[in-house]
Amino acid sequence: MTLARPKVVMLGWEFPPFITGGLGTACHGLTKALASMDVDVTFVLPKGVKGDHASHVDLVVPGSAADELKVATRGAEPAPAALPVDRRSADRGIAARRNAGEPVPAPGSALAAATAAVGAAAAAGKPLAEAGAHIGTASNPGRIHGESALGRTIRMIAAPFVASGAYASPGARTVLERIALASAAPQRLLRPGALASAVGPDDISAELFTGLDDAAREEALGILEAWERYGTDDPTAVAEMVEMVRAVRAAVPESNGRGARVALAGGTGVPDYAGDLLAQSEAYARFVVESCRDRNFDVIHAHDWLTYPAGIALARVTGKPLVVHVHSTEFDRSGEHVNQPVYNIERRGMHAAVKVITVSMLTRNICANRYAVPVSKCEVVYNGVDLDPKAVGISTIGKRDKIVLYFGRITLQKGPEYFVHAAKRVLEKYEDVKFVVAGSGDQAQSMIQLAAELGIGHKVLFTGFLRGKDIPRVFSMADLYVMPSVSEPFGIAPLEALGHRVPVLISRQSGVSEVLTNALKVDFWDVDDMANKIVAVLRHPPLQRTLTDHGFDEVRGITWDGAAERCIEVYGRALAAVGRGLYSANGVFHA
Repeated sequence: MTLARPKVVMLGWEFPPFITGGLGTACHGLTKALASMDVDVTFVLPKGVKGDHASHVDLVVPGSAADELKVATRGAEPAPAALPVDRRSADRGIAARRNAGEPVPAPGSALAAATAAVGAAAAAGKPLAEAGAHIGTASNPGRIHGESALGRTIRMIAAPFVASGAYASPGARTVLERIALASAAPQRLLRPGALASAVGPDDISAELFTGLDDAAREEALGILEAWERYGTDDPTAVAEMVEMVRAVRAAVPESNGRGARVALAGGTGVPDYAGDLLAQSEAYARFVVESCRDRNFDVIHAHDWLTYPAGIALARVTGKPLVVHVHSTEFDRSGEHVNQPVYNIERRGMHAAVKVITVSMLTRNICANRYAVPVSKCEVVYNGVDLDPKAVGISTIGKRDKIVLYFGRITLQKGPEYFVHAAKRVLEKYEDVKFVVAGSGDQAQSMIQLAAELGIGHKVLFTGFLRGKDIPRVFSMADLYVMPSVSEPFGIAPLEALGHRVPVLISRQSGVSEVLTNALKVDFWDVDDMANKIVAVLRHPPLQRTLTDHGFDEVRGITWDGAAERCIEVYGRALAAVGRGLYSANGVFHA
């Protein structure tokens, strides 16, 4: 036996320099720590990024053209678009179950002969019943009842699909027969790119699906997509394509196949949380399966719900164990009024995974109580923080006013209205205070209006979204950081604040409150308690210094290295659970 670190395919929606919150920060910090421990990480994004942020991982992003992908290897320039894969040489999935001696049709031979015969039959207007053609059962797929000329033609067209085991339902076989009768040139009927364009499968020919139930229709759509991509020339490729489509559709049925029409953008872009997220999640899952199924890896690690379908599908196709990382749940984002499709995907991902990583005990309890995930399946891995000694030494800007900082997304989950109400209480007792709101979000306008209504608009300053050097600069100005989150699975910002020697006041309804001792804590709804503690810090410098010094010492021990070590242990347990390795306590497994 040899000792080795696990090879990981990590699925994420954000990565620096383009992040909208803690998810991108967590992915970057965790992958850097894993790389430092000799864990090979392939990180798959739905959009490209530039810069040196991804130099420690093998980054896989969509290319500039359909079905192309770009792979940036660690320490190297991004590679050109990948070349087509010789799928016949691969031994996996349905292809691996084919008889070794089974011949592969010569490219174009069946289609060329079939086109002329089907054209003649179609011109004669022969219906299917009169032709007497019927493809055999799965146990005898090559048999044709009533072996007429048209029957032989249909068999020649359908043979690659039948031989490859690419479909099973009678409905899918019926669709193939209808295609053969409908057109003398199936590849023209299903022109390249048709299913990925604005023209959907229903628009191509509604009659193809007449009388089919939902299961048969889904099976037929998989056949059509495979036919579009590979024609009838390569049964192995068709089989693999159908297998991939099945896996993706089963992983995200809420999308109803809309992802087939979504082209992931190549090049550099900001993470997109607008538009049809279900379709984008499906498109991402297709990209992940096609780009990663041939890679040599041990574990799949998926971050948050948008990547769960991709993780489920890749696990189904490759048989590798799935670990899902829960940074936030739909109950954190939406309260009791959850988005049902998103909840369904979260639940499906948690139950499909071998292990579920949660960022706090708070989140673990939500997974157990709201998603029925066994507690024994959950592993709590707290986030870490990167401390930059140079940034900590930035001098404070001279000022008379004390600065109380709100830093993060301005959403209901973060409790912005409680921050404003607490600010009103503080200003009634302590006048020389400015409240700085650094961030953006859908509640920003409401926050501005509330401050104005309370008569403190001139005391609440909004900076907008910050990145780069502006982040340490705003921390250097602050006397206190306040995180009044209603529901915060973890909360990295308080760690960043302490790393910049800023004392913190956090809500008890946050995961980070489980790991911080030297922080003031309140219930998010208790604005009076929040205001009293803010005033205490601003009025009593010894209290501020104690929280700052002890908090800084404490946060130095909360690192991404510690999080990475815990993740490696989880990978080992996941591999042991599926019989792919013997877990050892030091995070190394016997391969």
